[in-house]
Amino acid sequence: MAITSINPATGEELESFKELTAKQLDAKIALAAETASVWRRTDFGARSKLMHDVAKALEKNRNRYGELMTREMGKTLASAKAEVDKCAWVCRYYAENASGFLSDQVIASDAGRSYVRFLPLGVVLAVMPWNFPFWQLFRFAAPGIMAGNVALLKHASNVPQCALAIEEVFAEAKAPQGLFQTLLIGSDKVVKVLEDDRVAAATLTGSTAAGASVASCAGANIKKTVLELGGSDPFIVMPSARFEEAVQTAVKARTVNNGQSCIAAKRFIVHKDIYAKFKAAFVKAMKDLKVGDPMNSATDIGPLATKQQQADVARQVRASVKAGAKALLGGEPLRGKGFYYPPTVLADIPEKAPAFDQEVFGPVALLHRVKNIDEAIGLANATEFGLGSSVWTNDTAEQRRFIDELEAGSTFINAMVASDPRLPFGGVKKSGYGRELSPYGIREFVNVKTIYIA
Repeated sequence: MAITSINPATGEELESFKELTAKQLDAKIALAAETASVWRRTDFGARSKLMHDVAKALEKNRNRYGELMTREMGKTLASAKAEVDKCAWVCRYYAENASGFLSDQVIASDAGRSYVRFLPLGVVLAVMPWNFPFWQLFRFAAPGIMAGNVALLKHASNVPQCALAIEEVFAEAKAPQGLFQTLLIGSDKVVKVLEDDRVAAATLTGSTAAGASVASCAGANIKKTVLELGGSDPFIVMPSARFEEAVQTAVKARTVNNGQSCIAAKRFIVHKDIYAKFKAAFVKAMKDLKVGDPMNSATDIGPLATKQQQADVARQVRASVKAGAKALLGGEPLRGKGFYYPPTVLADIPEKAPAFDQEVFGPVALLHRVKNIDEAIGLANATEFGLGSSVWTNDTAEQRRFIDELEAGSTFINAMVASDPRLPFGGVKKSGYGRELSPYGIREFVNVKTIYIA
């Protein structure tokens, strides 16, 4: 099966790659296992130097990698270059902090000496999505490799050039051969890799269905997994909010990465006292966004990543309108070349509409009106997802309730949800389990080993 790269702005094929043969795949896994046995014995000084060199390689090729992401999955060029910068940041963050995060922890017991040591697991398979083709991988790879593990990447099949470019980054940084390898394989080969005894664990960012599949296979083989899955994040606006800032941030939070982000705000839950005002300002701001060529610096929203993605969003919106939702803006894919979908705002969304309880992965905002904080919390939690949440209020009592009662992996007060190397990232419910980033993330793929010396 060919793995093909298509420019979503034009629909043209960029390049096609042959899938690895069974023999080639086995050779890569064997090399990873061999490298893991050596890399685990390196000290933090050697690992840190490598990760600093990886950051330098990213920055040196910032423009080229940014253009590659834009051509292959459609994000705006400015956001693609910023993604490269963020990858360099996470590399340096762990280069500078990993030794402290994984230093021995002394624990008093009946022993003469007892402590915890954090040791690597070995080869970890990373199954990654297309929406942030560099960042999603590096937020695992930087801590994982600094912990002494080795990485195999099975990237989304529509971004093979990005996958190979990441392998190039590690080669330019003079990483040991086999420390990081890209596997050009289809999704049907993931189980084969997971079942291999030489692979110790897996991390996946993607859909709930993909996460369930990987978790099931890993569980059957008693292997550790971390899952970062979908989200239908609430963006709650209460009367005490800084109104203009809330509106501006709401637009940015919904349209980041052309609306294709798990932690993008998707459901806008607004108190009745300010609902009409918010609706008018929000719809106007969404309408003013410029849709077009993602290489153009004036463009706010580029195309969706694939033709299928465009079709899925169109189907969800049409079905929701048919069920009774009102389209205040947009509602139909743009005609012509490329996989464009315009900024869209739906309101009065009934529970039977797909947009009420499904994740809509495109620039489609869902407006809800609530009477009070109880109704806001209830509606925010009325979803199978629990990734992020953004709350806009300057009432400290309301802030405390939202912090304690929203079912999400994070709650941002008066700010949009974003990932940060210094803070743990992950979700609850069907948004996954485990954490990435921060000290918590680097300890996911280690053996937390008890040492007892009598």
